[in-house]
Amino acid sequence: MIMDRGRNFVFVHRTVKFDEVMDVDFNKKKMIAPIIVTIIMVLYYVVYFGFLMTLLSGIWKYAFGIVPIVFAVIMIKVCIERINEIKEGEEDDISKY
Repeated sequence: MIMDRGRNFVFVHRTVKFDEVMDVDFNKKKMIAPIIVTIIMVLYYVVYFGFLMTLLSGIWKYAFGIVPIVFAVIMIKVCIERINEIKEGEEDDISKY
C-alpha cells in the first residue's frame, strides 16, 4: 500500500493473476449471446404487440395483446437467470439432469 500524504490518496496494489483476468473476459463473452437474443426477442414482442394493437379492436386487442408482453417479461427473467448462472460458474445446465 502506498500513501501520498500531500493529497490524501491511498493506492492499493494487488497482483492479479492471468487466469483471473481471462475468467472475467471469458464470462463477459458468454453473457453477450443471451443478452443479444433477449434484446432481439423483446423488440420483436413489442413490435408484435404494437401491430396487434393497431389491427384488433375491442376485447380482442387486450386478449391477444397481453401475450407478447408476458413473453417479453419472461424472456427478460430467463436472461437474468442465465447471467447469474454464468457469473456463478454454471456453464452447462444439462449436466444437472
